[in-house]
Amino acid sequence: MMQGICYIFGAGEVTLKQFAPKADDYVIAADGGFDHLKKLGVHPDMLLGDFDSLEAVPEHENIVRHPVEKDDTDTMLAAKTALQMGYRVFVVYGGTGGRLDHTLANIQLLSFLAARGAQGYLTDGDQVITVLQNKTVLFDAHSKGILSVFAHGGDACGVTETGLKYPLSGAVLRCDDPLGVSNAFLGVESSVGVAQGQIVVLWHEKNFHAEKMKFL
Repeated sequence: MMQGICYIFGAGEVTLKQFAPKADDYVIAADGGFDHLKKLGVHPDMLLGDFDSLEAVPEHENIVRHPVEKDDTDTMLAAKTALQMGYRVFVVYGGTGGRLDHTLANIQLLSFLAARGAQGYLTDGDQVITVLQNKTVLFDAHSKGILSVFAHGGDACGVTETGLKYPLSGAVLRCDDPLGVSNAFLGVESSVGVAQGQIVVLWHEKNFHAEKMKFL
């Protein structure tokens, strides 16, 4: 199991002004995500995709090329590749904004990772999205703003939200009822968890750092 974080850059919206991966992290440019990394002055460890978003295939020492007609998105292919390499924490930039279908596809990517014991995040530099499966995420007292929780892929049972404006204890969230939308942090330690099933958790956090997240 790799101890670092796998960062995947897609072709969606990226508002980062700077990006400095650590020595044990791994950076994958998924097709058009290469342009974002080029602007940030970061050389990716891998360049992967069908390259339909770029005018030409860039020169790179580690290119994994896929056909345009394929079952997986470039971002999903990048996640599957890094998962096979042993990475278990993923942060995807450029996976939201623009096309809604790509955003939904990337939330399903988070679900794919959660079902395999990994943890993934979509972030645009402000909003963070993750999927929990049978676990609890902890937030410190500095967390602020809105937090929303939705069932994903079926009923989510034993949903608990503590330290938030609207607490829940052992609740069942369903895909046809947005009960968990628009909760709020209160400036105290808080948590969100699910005993059985998956939930999508969204919150706003600038300067997000995946390595600081804590789980039970």
